[in-house]
Amino acid sequence: MPVGELRPPKRQSTVEYVAEQLRGAIMAGRLEQGEQLGETELAERLDVSRGPLREAMQRLVAEGLLEAIRNRGVFVTELSTDDVEDIYRTRSAIERGALELVMAGRREETAQALTPSITAMRSAARRDSAPGVSDADHAFHEKLVACSQSPRLIRAMRTLVVETRMCLGELETTYPDLSTQVREHVELQDAIAAGTLEQAKSLLVAHMDDAVQRLVTKRTPSAS
Repeated sequence: MPVGELRPPKRQSTVEYVAEQLRGAIMAGRLEQGEQLGETELAERLDVSRGPLREAMQRLVAEGLLEAIRNRGVFVTELSTDDVEDIYRTRSAIERGALELVMAGRREETAQALTPSITAMRSAARRDSAPGVSDADHAFHEKLVACSQSPRLIRAMRTLVVETRMCLGELETTYPDLSTQVREHVELQDAIAAGTLEQAKSLLVAHMDDAVQRLVTKRTPSAS
């Protein structure tokens, strides 16, 4: 490549940096659903002025991750039970489409590509690390969709990344035995490797339905 065609790497603006930090904190659950964001504290923690902070927060309001309530402040968006059900309904449609594509000609390489996520999940479960299992769970499903090589399915999945992580973070406390979460993914990987599309779809739908049910049960007050 001629030297004249070389370009320096794109520098991240302060606003982009702050938005990325806030987005990551929401994904990881460090900023919890419903939590109010204090401008002074955040500006100090991120070592930025309030101008870029406010602009970054507005970006996340536009993305639906933050909610600005007049005369009250800015809060991390709370996902309602309807939101959770819709997120998993959308994910199910995307991932079933991905399954159809990988089973039509890329099932062996897909099963192999899912192995690192399974390995990470097992390792985290042995350490009794719910966050580690959650991270590997997310990586498994992202890889499954990526293996479809469908730009639109991949793009659609990416739009749900933060909301999916918020759901997975909430799910962490619903598995008394992390090996259950691992087993569900191993069974799905095995079905993909075996080439049984209907079985793989059935396992995927059952996995999604189970996640929704766990979240609904967690959110439902126990009868006294």
